[in-house]
Amino acid sequence: MATSSASGAVPGVVGSPPSVDTGSAKLYSVVEMQSDPEFQELKRRFRAFAFPTTIIFLAWYLLYVIASGFARDFMAQKVIGNINVAIIFGLLQFVSTFVIAILYSWYANTRLDPLAEKLRQRIAEEKK
Repeated sequence: MATSSASGAVPGVVGSPPSVDTGSAKLYSVVEMQSDPEFQELKRRFRAFAFPTTIIFLAWYLLYVIASGFARDFMAQKVIGNINVAIIFGLLQFVSTFVIAILYSWYANTRLDPLAEKLRQRIAEEKK
């Protein structure tokens, strides 16, 4: 890790770091932001979607992988013509990925973005 010398220069770095003019603006530290109740709510809402969705998708994917390896007879069953269960499961992996992306977009637009914007505006007002 680079340390500053007495002159303020950082060894191994050419030039000086950019100066930041904060004026009288209040700067939020990471600790302050993490302890903010609205930020906590934003994280809670995100996790309420992300964790269950991730678990469900991983379980669905592992079912596909395990079935492909250990239930070969089932996966080889023809459904229509030369299309078997494995092909359908594989294509459904893509479908489920797109469904999750669409659901997350809707969820973020309706549940996360309004709260994030409110938090951003509040912090911008407090910085004035």
